Amino acid sequence: MLITDKNKIETYYQALLERKQNFVGIFFVGVKTTSVFCIATCRARKPKLKNVEFYTSFKEALSNGYRPCKICKPTENANQAPEQVEKAITLVKENPKDKITDFQLRQMGIIPETVRRWFKKHYGMTFQAYQRMYRINNAFQELKQGKNATHAAFDTSYESLSGFGYTFKKLVGTSPKQSKDKNIILINRLTTPLGPMFVCATDNGVCLLEFVDRRMLETEFKDLQKLLNANIISGENEHIKQVKKEIKEYFEGNRKTFNVKLETPGTAFQNSVCNRLQEIEYGKTTTYQNQAEKINNPKAIRAVASANGYNRISIIVPCHRVIGKDGKMLGYGGGIERKKWLIEHEQSNASL
Repeated sequence: MLITDKNKIETYYQALLERKQNFVGIFFVGVKTTSVFCIATCRARKPKLKNVEFYTSFKEALSNGYRPCKICKPTENANQAPEQVEKAITLVKENPKDKITDFQLRQMGIIPETVRRWFKKHYGMTFQAYQRMYRINNAFQELKQGKNATHAAFDTSYESLSGFGYTFKKLVGTSPKQSKDKNIILINRLTTPLGPMFVCATDNGVCLLEFVDRRMLETEFKDLQKLLNANIISGENEHIKQVKKEIKEYFEGNRKTFNVKLETPGTAFQNSVCNRLQEIEYGKTTTYQNQAEKINNPKAIRAVASANGYNRISIIVPCHRVIGKDGKMLGYGGGIERKKWLIEHEQSNASL
């Protein structure tokens, strides 16, 4: 939303001049003279008040023709976890079997309330729920390797078998004893120059990579769980670690193809469209009609467009490279401005 309230504009402009950290993510300032947008702490030379306008989200700034500032990197830094939250996340990852208490956080100089607020806003869950999922995932992996359920329960800091069994079944969808052949989907979060993304993966590969503000994302999660007969819980595996590395290299302009394994459940038609998408070269674009011809069904233009819309793995399965016959940027789940940015990014780096 464009900010029009004069008092807010004055407050935000003063925060911009003073580079106030506590305004990071609260507003995004578009600079009319340079067509870039920044966050409050940007180190660039400050524009005059008459040359700026303020937005409540970076997506609105993008939609109004502004591009991310290369100095402050607003879409990455505005959504990055604060230092205290990063320390709390690291603590969970380094101690996946332990329950981290508020007392332990305070001992490390971490304010529990700050961590809780951030998790609720950016993950839609509490910090306790987040670490509980990590502990259950750790137990799940050990049970699949043959570990006894009783040992798994007490090793992950549960004080009773019943409490462990209840939480395990709620998150994984089956009891610990019946979980050996059960599949789960792990979800994690990463930041990019175009905003934060969710990545989901099973043992077989990455099955979702989407911007967190994508429309119908909740529906995608439900469909994915149904198709794979698996529940989504927070965690990380080798596929997620690899995709984080490869996506970072992609945005840096150093990667043109991806090696991470994928799992793409869907109809035979959807999978054939997905396969054709992956054949589109980096830095090139094609049309929906051309895609239809490649699957030997030139009249299926609308069906191809619909199948593109069902793509759950943004960027890696490059549906952003498909445009209208007249060259227009048509529908993209992450937003048209992101689609333009990705195409321009690839074209500018194609010859490097």
